[in-house]
This record gives sequence, structure tokens and C-alpha cells, in this order.
Amino acid sequence: MLVDTSVLTRTLQPHHSLYALTDRAIERLLAQGRELQIVPQNLVELWVVATRPLQQNGLGMTPADAAGELARIKRMFEFLPETPAVYPIWETLVIERQVSGKPAHDTRLVAAMQAHGLTSILTFDKSGFSRYADIEVIHPADV
Repeated sequence: MLVDTSVLTRTLQPHHSLYALTDRAIERLLAQGRELQIVPQNLVELWVVATRPLQQNGLGMTPADAAGELARIKRMFEFLPETPAVYPIWETLVIERQVSGKPAHDTRLVAAMQAHGLTSILTFDKSGFSRYADIEVIHPADV
């Protein structure tokens, strides 16, 4: 199961209202024997949010602090490598599904999932992945 960046971001915010829900969902899934994975796209997206200023809806972290968080995240979850298969899958998906703008980032996560044979994602953004009927979209509250 891929862990979406929306969930990863909450693991960096212990005072956020969704932190406990996130932590509980991850613990329950691991206790159920589910494998939780991340891909490079997750870490790129997380870096952008973590280092973006607070005034621009970011976390305002320094690059050094963000680097520490990336290392922690890579220890928490199985880190699947970037593969040459991701781009062609992504390109096919965005063209076939007429994806435009920011949703293309989610489509890249779906492409990585397909390249690695993953069929489910843990996310707070259920609607962002709803166009992919072959993907099981799980909200942390549903775990």
C-alpha cells in the first residue's frame, strides 16, 4: 500500500489535529501485516511542503530539518525506487484521463503504484484518486 504525501505530511506535525489519526492508522495497518511503501515522488512533494514558508501554506522547515525528516520517513516505510516504467505509465494516464494541473502529481503516484504492482493508497485526499477505479483509496479514518 502506498502512503500518500498527505499522510506523510501529518507525521511531521505532532500538534496537527490529524496527527493522532494518522499515527493510529499507520500502527493499525502495520499490525494487520500490511506493507506500507513510499516512492521518490512522495519525498519530492514532502520536501516542497516542508521547506515552503508558513505564509505560503508550508511547514517552514530548514533544508537541514527537512533532510532529517526524509531520512526518518525512509526508515518508517519501504522506499521503492524510481523506475523507467513510471514515466510512460504516467504519460498514458494523463492523456487518456485528460488530467490537467496539480492532479498530474497524484497521477504520477498512481503511475508509480502501477509500476510497482501496488493497488491501494492511504490518503486524506480520496477525491484526488477517485478517477482510478482500479486503485483502492483508503482514508486513515477508515482503518
